[in-house]
Amino acid sequence: MATFQPGTEIDTAEPTIEVTVTAAQPITPGAHSFQLVVVDDSGNKSDPMVVRIVVRDTQRPTAVLIAPEVVELGQSFVLDGRRSSDVPPGKVVRFVWTMVS
Repeated sequence: MATFQPGTEIDTAEPTIEVTVTAAQPITPGAHSFQLVVVDDSGNKSDPMVVRIVVRDTQRPTAVLIAPEVVELGQSFVLDGRRSSDVPPGKVVRFVWTMVS
């Protein structure tokens, strides 16, 4: 397992490596490139091979709606969605309000 940092080489004798992702060190959604250079027993290096991996955020955010249970006729009131959340590192960026009845 390895925690990758952009621009930092990780040297192994193994032909595979696990990209370790944690809540504290996530890989952000979007396109990321990884490069491999192999070295033979004479010290000769290959040309770099680069792959592009797209990290998708498919986890839905959670809507939390707080509102008064009863209001007087003609009285304004507030709908509060501030406790809504998304799984880190995501964040809620829009609130879509609809009166359904």
